[in-house]
Amino acid sequence: MRNKEPVLDDGEVEYEAGPESCWGNFEDDDVMQQQFSIQDDEAKKFPFVGDKEPLSSLAAEYQSGSPILLEKIKVLDQQYAAIRRTRGDGNCFFRGFMFSYLEHVLEAQDSAEIDRIKANVERSRNALQTLGYPELTFEDFFTLFLEQLEDVIQGKETSISPEELVLRSRDQSVSDYVVMFFRFVTSAEIQKRSEFFEPFIMGLSNTTVEQFCKSAVEPMGEESDHVHITAISDALGIPIRVVYLDRSSCDTGGVSVNHHDFIPAAGDLPSARGSSEKNNPFITLLYRPGHYDILYPK
Repeated sequence: MRNKEPVLDDGEVEYEAGPESCWGNFEDDDVMQQQFSIQDDEAKKFPFVGDKEPLSSLAAEYQSGSPILLEKIKVLDQQYAAIRRTRGDGNCFFRGFMFSYLEHVLEAQDSAEIDRIKANVERSRNALQTLGYPELTFEDFFTLFLEQLEDVIQGKETSISPEELVLRSRDQSVSDYVVMFFRFVTSAEIQKRSEFFEPFIMGLSNTTVEQFCKSAVEPMGEESDHVHITAISDALGIPIRVVYLDRSSCDTGGVSVNHHDFIPAAGDLPSARGSSEKNNPFITLLYRPGHYDILYPK
């Protein structure tokens, strides 16, 4: 999404609409460019990745809004300790995924996970080459991600602290390159398994799988949905939980917060002490229409 300010009277967050909804009747490139410029200027007021905040900060956004959203935030507050916001620039899913994964590796210091993810990265690199992508179009992004992965492992001269990880994630020269790495990995997975993804893509847009990847996956600023999340989860073998904050009500009349776990299709999953724990996502993202933030379970 482009941004997440402010809150409307009914409690919904007012998300910046894309050009297809706001400017559908205009053909003037200058007008459209001006709209994008306004959106980008608003997005730049927020860091790529924010600091941890209590869930009460989320509730404050909806104090004069929808009662059901406030009730759902109370439910979230019982399950989650904090929220970390991401910039609303269309890259929020990949940015949140990037930070959450590197933060997890930094905390776990799991060398087996490093080896596992490197093998999956290599498979994605090979897939891109098989699909005909020149190496020079993606190699720098892959190299930079692998450097970040190495740097969160402690005990080396290049090792970084949690505070330095936050600073790096706010550095555009690092953050955008890692986002592009994830976009290429996602594109490679979708095209490699085009028969599986094609029905979902046809439901979103009247394009081929290749066209979808070129127009809705690889470019910076393009928003992500279930197709992107499924592909990146499968490609890297990383379970992801997406928690939905919306005004939908429970069939029983109570208040509940829905979530969906994206579990990789392959058996290659991060190591864990128990088999049930192996499928338990360690990345949790909060989805509000058009935007993803990071959640921290209690």
